[in-house]
Amino acid sequence: MVESASSYRHPARVSIDIQRRHEGLPKPIVDRAWDAQLRLCRRYRKLVARGKSAHVAIIAIARELAGFIWDVGRLGMTLALPPSAQSA
Repeated sequence: MVESASSYRHPARVSIDIQRRHEGLPKPIVDRAWDAQLRLCRRYRKLVARGKSAHVAIIAIARELAGFIWDVGRLGMTLALPPSAQSA
């Protein structure tokens, strides 16, 4: 998780590889992933600008990334269920 969070040191962008991974995914999941990327990149820069060490900022980003991963998983399950099962 921490190694993944360290990638948020770089500016948010959608590379060609990421575009390929997004093909075939539901739009709400892609949108949530982009929102997470924007937020986590911005949060890292703000934490470092306030004087936090890079390591502390990355750990904070990793904790927040765990929440986004949970949310995307929850959203994916909601999209995978038929409408009749969602209301139950």
